[in-house]
Amino acid sequence: MIYKREYAAKETVMRVAQAMVTAAVTAPKGHGIDNLLAVIVDGEDKAVLAYHMRDIYKETGADFFNRDAGCVDASECVVLLATKDEPILLDDCGYCGLKDCAENRAAGASCAFNVTDLGIAVGSAVSIAADNRVDARVFFSAGKAALRMGLFGDDVRVCYGIPLSATSKSIFFDRDPGAVLL
Repeated sequence: MIYKREYAAKETVMRVAQAMVTAAVTAPKGHGIDNLLAVIVDGEDKAVLAYHMRDIYKETGADFFNRDAGCVDASECVVLLATKDEPILLDDCGYCGLKDCAENRAAGASCAFNVTDLGIAVGSAVSIAADNRVDARVFFSAGKAALRMGLFGDDVRVCYGIPLSATSKSIFFDRDPGAVLL
């Protein structure tokens, strides 16, 4: 059997995406509490994600949503990492800037540990992509679109998307920041 480079690259990207999820899941968590959520989208679900990114662009005028949607379109898949909105209930921690977890919940704030854990998980995930020479970029815009899609439920307010690509030139550089890709 003959496997062309496009097939090999596509298979590698999906294996790397799965390894990225594993790296994110096994990353350290504050107080040992795991509020991390992860999914991989490709195909039609990836197209829907890009659609929502463009929809946000149309509503806000924030050009980067549209530009990033073009990158999502050109990618093989997108790893989405999110955190549940559940404070880890350390007594009078105040790390979020509020007095305690009860005040945090009343204010609708995010637990600093949850957000920090998500950042560590994202770092672990993208290191796997780099180690495997798969191009990746962390997109707030894709995360926001994933939340709009309801991929993680109502108890999630913070998410990042990491589109992946394995082409001869990274799709994430030399992008036209003002390009309108409708």
